[in-house]
Amino acid sequence: MGLDMLAQILGGGQRRDEYQDFVKRYDTGAPWDGITDQEAQSRYEQVAPRLSPEMYQQSAQEAYSRMTPQQRMQLGQHLQQQARQQNVNIPDFNQDGIDDRFQDPGFLAQATGQLHQQQPNILGGLLGGGGGSAGGQGMLQSPIAKAALAGIAAMAVKNMMGRR
Repeated sequence: MGLDMLAQILGGGQRRDEYQDFVKRYDTGAPWDGITDQEAQSRYEQVAPRLSPEMYQQSAQEAYSRMTPQQRMQLGQHLQQQARQQNVNIPDFNQDGIDDRFQDPGFLAQATGQLHQQQPNILGGLLGGGGGSAGGQGMLQSPIAKAALAGIAAMAVKNMMGRR
């Protein structure tokens, strides 16, 4: 299954090389160095819709594990705020507006995985601002959001490549 999915996403030769280069850049230095906002968003949009819920959550957890607890907290709070503004329910969040569990990469991955299952395009929209809104709604100007989107895509591709 992983190989078929990888072939669908990557295609052949040059495209596969581009993804391998993307994964290598993600793995080098901070997870947001060497990856543009546009690339993070587009790789996420190419890969995420094709992932099973389990693969999505596993990839998200691996990506979030590379962030500091403070970065995970910022990401979780931003997602929570944006989801509320769009009347999207994120399951299991405390109602006090501050959820310390965001610091846990497993909890954050589970929450974003559930969000992705409810509305597959929502995470890219919430983080990327969908359509480049100048009002700062999108967080993609933030390296944390870029690391989240790029990380989920890179970890998924890396996991699929490892299953060959």
